[in-house]
Amino acid sequence: MKWVINNLMIAVFLLLLAACKSDKEFLKEKPETFYTTDNAFSNAAQVDQVLISIYSNIRELWTNPSEQGWKFVFRGNGSDMFDVASIRRGASFNNYGNINPDNGIFYSIYSFWYDIINKANLAIYAADLPQVQWSSDADKKYALAQARFFRAFAYRNLGELFGGVPIVTAITQTPAFNFERSTRVETYDFAITELEAILNDLPQTTAVGGRIVKGAAQHNLTELYLAKGTQLDTDGNSAGAKEAYGRSIQYANDVIDGGTYALMKNRYGTRAGEASITIPVYKGGAFSAANIVDTVQQTANVFWDLFQEGNVNYQNGNKECIWAVQVDYAAYRAEDGESKLVYSRAYAPVFRDGAKSHLTGTLEDVGGRGIADIIPTFYTRDLVYESKWGADMRNSDVVLRRRFKGNVAASPYYRKDVPWDVIYNGGPDATTNTNNASLCYPVSCKVATDKYVGLADGENRSNLFRDDYVIRLSETILLRAEAKQRNGDKAGAAADINLLRERAQCSYLVTPADMDDQFDLILDERARELLYEECRWNTLLRMGKTIAVDRIRKYAYWPEAKATLTFNYNLWPIPQKVIETNKDAVIEQNPDWLNK
Repeated sequence: MKWVINNLMIAVFLLLLAACKSDKEFLKEKPETFYTTDNAFSNAAQVDQVLISIYSNIRELWTNPSEQGWKFVFRGNGSDMFDVASIRRGASFNNYGNINPDNGIFYSIYSFWYDIINKANLAIYAADLPQVQWSSDADKKYALAQARFFRAFAYRNLGELFGGVPIVTAITQTPAFNFERSTRVETYDFAITELEAILNDLPQTTAVGGRIVKGAAQHNLTELYLAKGTQLDTDGNSAGAKEAYGRSIQYANDVIDGGTYALMKNRYGTRAGEASITIPVYKGGAFSAANIVDTVQQTANVFWDLFQEGNVNYQNGNKECIWAVQVDYAAYRAEDGESKLVYSRAYAPVFRDGAKSHLTGTLEDVGGRGIADIIPTFYTRDLVYESKWGADMRNSDVVLRRRFKGNVAASPYYRKDVPWDVIYNGGPDATTNTNNASLCYPVSCKVATDKYVGLADGENRSNLFRDDYVIRLSETILLRAEAKQRNGDKAGAAADINLLRERAQCSYLVTPADMDDQFDLILDERARELLYEECRWNTLLRMGKTIAVDRIRKYAYWPEAKATLTFNYNLWPIPQKVIETNKDAVIEQNPDWLNK
C-alpha cells in the first residue's frame, strides 16, 4: 500500500510539473482588461463622476470631517483669527521654531491643490474622447466649464499661498521631474484666462444646490484681479495694478448689482416664524427633562437665519449664497459618513475643563460637545467688537453667544449668567487662567445650534447637518471694497463696508477716514462678517507687505509666535519635498524662507 501511495504522489507531481512550463510563465499576469486614460471612459456620466469627486474633495477641505490638522491650517489656524487651546499646544501653527519648508502641512496643502488640478485635467481630457457621447453640446460645455473652474480655483489658491507655481494643463502619463515655476502674476493670469473663457458656459443658477454657477467664477475673477493688482503694485507696475483693480471692481459689480444676488435683510427660511429661541440649562450638564432647571432666551435675527439648516442654498431662497458645499443627514446615515459638519466638536469651547466650577456638560447650554481643536483669538472674539463696534447684529447673543448660565449647583452663579472675568480668572495663577481662557470663549451660531439633528439615532451634539458656504455675497462686497480702496476710492470702499454694517444694524457706520492704509478696517470687517467662513491665510498673504506677520505677532494667543517669528514673509514656502523631487529643473525657494 505504501508503494502505491508513493507512486500516486509522484504521478500527481509530474502532472503538475508538466502543467507549469516555467515559474515565469506560471506567474505571468494575463489581465482580461487593461484600463488606460483612453479606454477607461465610455460615457459622459463617468466624466461627471470625476467632477463629483472634485466637489467631494472641496467639501472635505472646507468641512474637515476627519479633523486633519493641515486642513485647520488652511482654514486659518495660526493666523490672527485662530489658534489652539492649551490642551493642543502640540498642534500649534504659531511656533516658528517648527515652521519651515520641511513642515508637512505646507506639502499637504500644496499637493491637495495639485490633486484637484490633476483631476480637472483628467475630466477635460476625457470629455473630448471620441467614445464619450454627450446628450447635448451645452452639457459638454458645462462639464468642461466646471473642470476648468476647479483648475483655476486651485491655481488661485496656490498663487495666493505659495506665489508662482508650475502650470500643468495636461494629464501626466509618465513621471516628470522638470516642472518650472511661473511667476505669481503668471499664475493669477492663467486662472483669470481660464475663468473668463468659461463664463458663457456656466448657468446663472441651477435647480439644485452645490454646482458651480456663473457668479462663482465672477467672484473668483474679482479676487484674482485684486490679487494681481496687489502684486503688480509690489512689482512697481502701478499702471497695470490700476487696470487690474478696475477689472476686479467690474466683476464684483456683475455679481453684486447684476440682479441675481442680494444681501438677506429680512427674516427668512425654515425658522423665520421664531421670534426667539430657548436654550435649556441642564443641572450638572446631565441630559434629562428633570435636569432642565432654567433657560436662556435669545432673540433671533436674519444673520442667524443664514446659518440654520435648510437656509443655506440659493435654492432655499437665500439670495446671498453663491456656492455652498452640500451636507445631508440622510446620506450621512445611509452611506456618506463625510456628510457632516464637525463644527460643534472642533470649534466649540470646553467649559467643563476651563470653567468646571460653574459650567459643565456637553449639551446645548454650553455649545455642544466641544473639544476646542481650534479657538478664536481674543482679537476675533472680543477686540473687533470693542467700544463703538459693539452694537452689531453679528455680536448679538443669538449669533455670537456670550451669556452662559451656571449649571453647577455648588457655583455661586448657578442659574445666573457667569461673568467672563470669572470664567477667565477662575484659577490659582496666571498660567492656569491663560490656559482656561483658551478653552472658554463665545459660541458662534455658525458652529453650534439649539436643535441638534439625529439625537434619537445616537448623535451626540458634535455635528451639524446643514450645507456650508464656500462663497457668500458679503465676501464679494468686501473684495470690492478693498479693490476700490486700492484704486484710490476710499469713499466707495466705506460705502461697500456700510452695506454689510447696515444689514447688521450697526450703530456706527464707517467713513472714508476709517479706511486705513494697512487695511485693518477691512480685515476687521472680514473677521466680523466671515468668522469660521473665510480662508484667512489666503486673505493675509495675498495682501502682501508684512500684513500677515504683523497681525500674527500682534494677535496670536500664545507667546511662541512673538518669540519665534523673527523674520517677515508674505508667502508660504515651496515645500522642500517639491524642490528636491523636481531633480531635472530648479524650483527656487521663496526668498523669505531660505535657510529656514
